[in-house]
Amino acid sequence: MEDAAKGFISVNQDKIEGFLDIIIFKEDDTTIVYCPPLEVYGYGNDENEAQESFKVSLTEFFRYCTNKNTLRTELKRLGWQMKRGKSKPMIPPSISELLSTNENLSRIYNNFDFRKTATNVSIPAVA
Repeated sequence: MEDAAKGFISVNQDKIEGFLDIIIFKEDDTTIVYCPPLEVYGYGNDENEAQESFKVSLTEFFRYCTNKNTLRTELKRLGWQMKRGKSKPMIPPSISELLSTNENLSRIYNNFDFRKTATNVSIPAVA
């Protein structure tokens, strides 16, 4: 798996946009969609259900952080790089950084077959 962080999040007045790495794997009979840079999960009986669950979880993550005005603080806590200026994209930690600090990701890497992909994010900003 590539090490470089390819994701980003940008926030403007109208919406939150970005590109995020996700991992899809099965545990028992459940399909799980996991975004390591945000620690957000979705799950279901199949990949479509898991993707839909993930979209809901991701939207709620951003809605909560936006309403509490804690998005930048939460991303910093998760290891994201903040560029100066609110309109600059925020960059997630690299895979090697996440593997050394994220027990969930290490467990997935070491115990499950998984597929890494990415998803576009476009969520209306809610204040």
